[in-house]
Amino acid sequence: MLLDTCALLWLAHDRTQISNKTLEKIDESAVVFICAVSGFEIGLKVNAGKLQLPVPSREWINGILKHHHIDVIDLDLEICIKATALPPIHKDPCDRFIIATALTREMPVVTADLRFAEYGVKVLI
Repeated sequence: MLLDTCALLWLAHDRTQISNKTLEKIDESAVVFICAVSGFEIGLKVNAGKLQLPVPSREWINGILKHHHIDVIDLDLEICIKATALPPIHKDPCDRFIIATALTREMPVVTADLRFAEYGVKVLI
Protein backbone atom coordinates (compact mmCIF):
# COMPACT_ATOMS: atom_id res chain seq x y z
CA MET A 1 0.00 0.00 0.00
CA LEU A 2 1.05 3.55 -0.72
CA LEU A 3 0.60 6.48 1.66
CA ASP A 4 -0.09 9.90 0.23
CA THR A 5 1.73 12.77 1.92
CA CYS A 6 -1.14 13.66 4.27
CA ALA A 7 -1.46 10.02 5.33
CA LEU A 8 2.26 9.93 6.15
CA LEU A 9 1.83 13.03 8.30
CA TRP A 10 -1.25 11.55 9.98
CA LEU A 11 0.54 8.29 10.67
CA ALA A 12 3.28 10.26 12.40
CA HIS A 13 1.21 12.89 14.21
CA ASP A 14 -2.55 12.22 14.21
CA ARG A 15 -3.50 8.60 13.67
CA THR A 16 -7.16 9.48 14.38
CA GLN A 17 -7.40 10.76 10.79
CA ILE A 18 -6.93 7.20 9.50
CA SER A 19 -9.62 4.58 10.06
CA ASN A 20 -8.89 1.73 12.48
CA LYS A 21 -9.36 -0.75 9.64
CA THR A 22 -6.72 0.99 7.51
CA LEU A 23 -4.36 1.35 10.50
CA GLU A 24 -4.63 -2.41 11.01
CA LYS A 25 -3.77 -2.97 7.34
CA ILE A 26 -0.77 -0.67 7.68
CA ASP A 27 0.41 -2.44 10.83
CA GLU A 28 -0.11 -5.91 9.28
CA SER A 29 1.51 -5.07 5.95
CA ALA A 30 4.99 -6.46 5.39
CA VAL A 31 5.95 -3.19 3.75
CA VAL A 32 4.28 0.17 3.26
CA PHE A 33 5.47 2.71 0.71
CA ILE A 34 5.54 6.41 0.01
CA CYS A 35 6.33 8.06 -3.29
CA ALA A 36 9.58 10.05 -3.27
CA VAL A 37 7.63 13.18 -4.18
CA SER A 38 6.24 13.19 -0.61
CA GLY A 39 9.69 14.34 0.55
CA PHE A 40 9.48 17.25 -1.87
CA GLU A 41 5.95 18.10 -0.74
CA ILE A 42 6.88 18.02 2.96
CA GLY A 43 9.92 20.19 2.31
CA LEU A 44 7.78 22.73 0.47
CA LYS A 45 5.25 22.84 3.33
CA VAL A 46 8.02 23.37 5.89
CA ASN A 47 9.67 26.11 3.79
CA ALA A 48 6.32 27.88 3.34
CA GLY A 49 5.63 27.80 7.09
CA LYS A 50 2.58 25.54 6.64
CA LEU A 51 4.18 22.65 8.54
CA GLN A 52 6.41 22.70 11.57
CA LEU A 53 8.60 19.73 12.37
CA PRO A 54 10.72 19.24 15.50
CA VAL A 55 13.84 18.56 13.40
CA PRO A 56 14.93 19.35 9.80
CA SER A 57 12.76 17.75 7.10
CA ARG A 58 15.32 15.16 5.98
CA GLU A 59 15.90 13.99 9.55
CA TRP A 60 12.18 13.86 10.31
CA ILE A 61 11.31 11.92 7.15
CA ASN A 62 14.15 9.42 7.63
CA GLY A 63 13.09 8.87 11.26
CA ILE A 64 9.43 8.30 10.32
CA LEU A 65 10.36 5.91 7.51
CA LYS A 66 12.57 3.89 9.83
CA HIS A 67 10.12 3.91 12.75
CA HIS A 68 7.15 2.76 10.61
CA HIS A 69 9.16 0.47 8.26
CA ILE A 70 8.19 2.50 5.20
CA ASP A 71 10.03 2.18 1.89
CA VAL A 72 10.31 4.85 -0.80
CA ILE A 73 9.35 4.39 -4.43
CA ASP A 74 11.52 6.63 -6.58
CA LEU A 75 10.11 8.59 -9.48
CA ASP A 76 11.30 6.69 -12.52
CA LEU A 77 10.69 7.49 -16.16
CA GLU A 78 7.60 5.25 -16.38
CA ILE A 79 5.93 6.96 -13.42
CA CYS A 80 6.82 10.44 -14.67
CA ILE A 81 5.42 9.79 -18.13
CA LYS A 82 2.28 8.18 -16.69
CA ALA A 83 1.73 11.27 -14.49
CA THR A 84 1.70 13.48 -17.60
CA ALA A 85 -0.73 11.16 -19.40
CA LEU A 86 -3.38 11.17 -16.68
CA PRO A 87 -6.68 12.93 -17.42
CA PRO A 88 -6.88 16.40 -15.81
CA ILE A 89 -9.11 15.35 -12.91
CA HIS A 90 -6.47 16.32 -10.38
CA LYS A 91 -4.32 19.40 -10.90
CA ASP A 92 -1.83 18.94 -8.01
CA PRO A 93 1.38 17.65 -9.62
CA CYS A 94 2.53 15.90 -6.43
CA ASP A 95 -0.74 13.98 -6.20
CA ARG A 96 -0.50 13.13 -9.90
CA PHE A 97 2.90 11.51 -9.24
CA ILE A 98 1.40 9.55 -6.32
CA ILE A 99 -1.54 8.46 -8.49
CA ALA A 100 0.80 7.42 -11.32
CA THR A 101 2.91 5.47 -8.84
CA ALA A 102 -0.17 3.67 -7.50
CA LEU A 103 -1.38 2.80 -10.99
CA THR A 104 2.05 1.66 -12.19
CA ARG A 105 2.63 -0.49 -9.11
CA GLU A 106 -1.05 -1.55 -8.80
CA MET A 107 -1.23 -0.38 -5.18
CA PRO A 108 -4.04 1.06 -3.06
CA VAL A 109 -3.44 4.54 -1.65
CA VAL A 110 -4.15 5.70 1.88
CA THR A 111 -5.65 9.14 1.27
CA ALA A 112 -8.66 11.28 2.11
CA ASP A 113 -8.68 12.62 -1.45
CA LEU A 114 -11.48 10.74 -3.16
CA ARG A 115 -10.44 12.10 -6.58
CA PHE A 116 -7.77 9.38 -6.59
CA ALA A 117 -10.57 6.84 -7.09
CA GLU A 118 -11.63 8.62 -10.29
CA TYR A 119 -8.36 7.35 -11.80
CA GLY A 120 -9.16 3.77 -10.85
CA VAL A 121 -6.96 3.82 -7.75
CA LYS A 122 -8.27 1.89 -4.75
CA VAL A 123 -8.55 4.39 -1.89
CA LEU A 124 -8.15 3.49 1.77
CA ILE A 125 -8.80 5.91 4.63
